[in-house]
Amino acid sequence: MNRRAWIFLVFLHALLLIIVYIFQGMIFPYIRIIGFIPLLLPIVCVGIAVNEGCHAGGIAGLFSGILCDASFIQPIGAFTVLLTLTGLFIGALFDSVVMRGFITYIFSCFIILILSAIIQIFPYVVFANIAPTTAMLSIAISQTFFSLIFAFPIWFFVRSLGIRMQSVATRERPL
Repeated sequence: MNRRAWIFLVFLHALLLIIVYIFQGMIFPYIRIIGFIPLLLPIVCVGIAVNEGCHAGGIAGLFSGILCDASFIQPIGAFTVLLTLTGLFIGALFDSVVMRGFITYIFSCFIILILSAIIQIFPYVVFANIAPTTAMLSIAISQTFFSLIFAFPIWFFVRSLGIRMQSVATRERPL
């Protein structure tokens, strides 16, 4: 992929992250479905890492983490570190070992959503000395499964974006 196509791809992914951030932070809090707000930015990070690889996954993870840290109350930088490492690790894993596919994407989203729920519970358990209760854990698990529902449309959008960019990159003539 040449430089122009790569810059355009980064721009499209940044636009996707901003749109998902708007949905997650400004629209879904007002239309709570079953009482939960879905966590969408980690799902987009995983989708970009699976379809685009290690470098794009790391960049998407960094910006997804910054946006999550800006919108949630938890230790500052927790989502930034988690999602950056997620983008790098999952991108490298899918580049070298694991086949790119829907089932492995859903499994990766499930794992990262569980880790995100743990990060959201962490300040209450450690800093406020509140013992993890059954209600806390059931809310975390419910939010994980509710957010996982949104992994389906995000997968198809991110995948089509990656396929479209690959076709654009192969059509361009080298300079």
